[in-house]
Amino acid sequence: MRGEKQKVGGRGGHVLASGEGCTVAVLLGNNRQLSQKQSFADTKMVQMEKEGDDKKEKKGEDAVHLRREIGLLPAVCFIIGTVVGSGIFIAPKGVLMNSGSVGLSLLVWALCGVLSLFGALCYAELGTTFTKSGGHYTYLLETLGPLPAFLRLWVEFIFIRPAVASYVSLAFGRYVVEPFFAPCVAPTVLIKLVSVLGLTFVVAINCWSVTMASRTQVTLTFVKTFALVLIIIPGIIALAKGKTENFQNGFEVDSLTLDKLPLAFYNGLYAYGGWFYLNFVTEEVINPNRNIPLAIICSMVAVTFLYVLVNVAYYTMMTPAELLLSDAVAVTFANRALQGLASVIPILVALSCLGALNGGFFGSPRMLFVGAREGHWPPIFSMIHIRRHTPLPAVLLLYPLVVLMLITGEIYQLINFASFSRWFFIALATLGMLIHRYRFPLHPRPFKVPLVIAVTFTVVCFFIVGLSLYSDPWNTGRSCALTLTGVPVYYVTVYRFRLPHRWRHIFDYCSKQLQILLEVAQQEVQTY
Repeated sequence: MRGEKQKVGGRGGHVLASGEGCTVAVLLGNNRQLSQKQSFADTKMVQMEKEGDDKKEKKGEDAVHLRREIGLLPAVCFIIGTVVGSGIFIAPKGVLMNSGSVGLSLLVWALCGVLSLFGALCYAELGTTFTKSGGHYTYLLETLGPLPAFLRLWVEFIFIRPAVASYVSLAFGRYVVEPFFAPCVAPTVLIKLVSVLGLTFVVAINCWSVTMASRTQVTLTFVKTFALVLIIIPGIIALAKGKTENFQNGFEVDSLTLDKLPLAFYNGLYAYGGWFYLNFVTEEVINPNRNIPLAIICSMVAVTFLYVLVNVAYYTMMTPAELLLSDAVAVTFANRALQGLASVIPILVALSCLGALNGGFFGSPRMLFVGAREGHWPPIFSMIHIRRHTPLPAVLLLYPLVVLMLITGEIYQLINFASFSRWFFIALATLGMLIHRYRFPLHPRPFKVPLVIAVTFTVVCFFIVGLSLYSDPWNTGRSCALTLTGVPVYYVTVYRFRLPHRWRHIFDYCSKQLQILLEVAQQEVQTY
C-alpha cells in the first residue's frame, strides 16, 4: 500500500510513508546489532586488559631484579648487627692507649657515637634523595662526578673491604679457637682455618637468598645485643655498690698528646663503622623514604648508649693497666665479673663477629653491583642470579680477595690506612650533599638533615683525616698512593676505553662463560 501512512516513534511521533518506515526499521535493527557488537567488543577489551594486567603482575614476579624485602625491623637489625662486631670487644684498648685517660676515653666513645649519628643522618638524606643502592659510590657519582665515585669503588675493591672482612674473620676465628687452648697459645693455622670456614658460611648465605641473609642478621643482632647487656649488668651493679676507684682522676691530661688523639678517634669510629651499610641496599628497602631515616636514628642512638655503658662496665671491673694488657677485653672482663659464664662470652663475641661479617657481605657487594651497572666495573658484576635474585658475581668476587688477605696479609696495619680512605670519601660524600643542596635547591628531599649537623660532620671528618697525615704519615701516605692508583685505571678503562682489541675479545668471552656458569642475567629495568 504505497499511499498508506504509518506512525513511527511512539507517542508524539511523526507520520511517515510505509517505505520510509521499512527503512527506519532496518536502521534500528542495524543499530541494535552494532550496539551488541560494541558491547561484546568492550567486554572483550576489558578481559584482554585484565589478562594483560595479570601477565604484567606475573612478569613482575618473575622479573630478574632485586626485591624490596627489607622492612623497618630488619633494617634496624642490619645496621646494629653490622656496627656491633669485634670493635667494641677489641677497640677499647686502642681508644684508651691513644687518649691517655679513662675519662677522656669515655668522652671519645660518646663523641664517636654522636659523630657517627651525624654522619648517619647525612646519609639518611642522601639515601632518600638518591633512591639507588650503592652508598658512597652512588652519592659521589650524583654529586661530584664519575672520577671520585670510581676511586671510592676502586679502594673498596682493593683494600678496604678485604681488610675489614679479614680483620673481623680473624676475630671470629680467635674467639672460637682460643678457649679450647687456654691458657696456652692457640695455633695460628687453626685460627685462620676457622676464620675461612666462618667467611665461607657467610658468603654461602648471601649467595643463596636475600631473605635468609636478612633473617640471619636479625637473629645474630639479638644475640650480640644480649652479649652487650650481659657485660653491662654486672658493671652497673658493681658501680651502684660504690666501685668507682678507676674513675677517680679520670681526666689525666698529662698523658695526652695531640698527635695520638686522631688514632683514638679512628679506633672508636672503627667500632661504630657500619652505620652507612643500609644505604648500600636502598633498592631493597621497603618504603625507603620512611624506613631509612627511622632505622638509622633508632639503631645509632641504641648503639651509642650500649657502647658507653659497656665501656663504663669495663672500667668498673678492670683497671686501665689491666685493660691495656688485654688483647681480648671482653674475655678478661668475663673472667673477672662473670666467672660462671666466662666460657659463654667468647661464643657470643664470635657470633657478634659473624653478624658483622654477614652485614658487610650483604651490603658491600651492592656497591660493586651498582658500579658495574653504571659502566664503572665489568658488566658481569651487574648481573644477578635468575632464580635466587642475589648479586652472585659481586659477592663471589670479594671471597678470594678476603681469603688471600686473611692468609698472607698484615691485616692490622691495613686497618689503619683503610680507615683514612674510608673517612676521606665519607667526608667527600657529605661535602657533595652540601654542594648539591646549593646547586639544586628545588630537588625533592623527603628527609632533610639540619645544615649545622651536615657542616659539623663534614668539617670534623676532614679535620680528623688531615690530622692523621701528621700523626701517622706512613700509613696515610700509603693509603693516598693506593687510592691514586685508580686514576690511570679510570682513564684507561672507563673514561676512554683503550684496551687492545684482543684483550677485549678475551674479556668478553670470559664474561659470557662466567654468566653461563653462574646462571646470572642483567637486572631488568626498574623504576625507583
